[in-house]
Amino acid sequence: MKLYDISQEVFGCDVFPGDPKPQRNQIMKISNGEVCNLTEFSMCAHNGTHVDAPYHFYDNGKTVDKILLDSFIGYAYVSERTGSITAQDAKEIIAIARSCDSRAAKRILIKGKAVVTKEAAEIFASEKILLLGNESQTVGPENAPKEVHLILLGADVVLLEGIRLAEVQEGVYFLNAAPINLGGADGAPCRAVLIECGK
Repeated sequence: MKLYDISQEVFGCDVFPGDPKPQRNQIMKISNGEVCNLTEFSMCAHNGTHVDAPYHFYDNGKTVDKILLDSFIGYAYVSERTGSITAQDAKEIIAIARSCDSRAAKRILIKGKAVVTKEAAEIFASEKILLLGNESQTVGPENAPKEVHLILLGADVVLLEGIRLAEVQEGVYFLNAAPINLGGADGAPCRAVLIECGK
């Protein structure tokens, strides 16, 4: 069984433009004669590898703690793409995922420098997938992410952003991307892991 850590390290992670960066403060040190090492930190819920809950763009949307863990844990399909993902691309990704394993077609991870278009988002939403993941810090165009978020989150598709798939080949994997249980939050960091299937 092979594991792939597809998460960013938090304190050196990529940050969406305008979001605060993670900060670390070591408040106790053994080297200073204290009983232990103790760290406090602050960060935005959308720093590094994280999930977006519907509440991120909808005041009446589900918060992170209200989303069933089934959305974040289960079979997933990794598809490598570059550029703008069209509606036809989205249909093709779903079809290939289904042909490999129908369970994996519920969680789609996009590898590469790719942007989900409005038209692709509408296909993913209509297919009722549970989760869409990508390597960028946001789904959709960085300079105008709202429309794509509204389509996907409005269909209760949770988003897994800022993953790292360079070492992962296309195919079916078992995903665990459970977020930290932040009550009432619009998003949360997670330690996303893929497990190779059938090896």
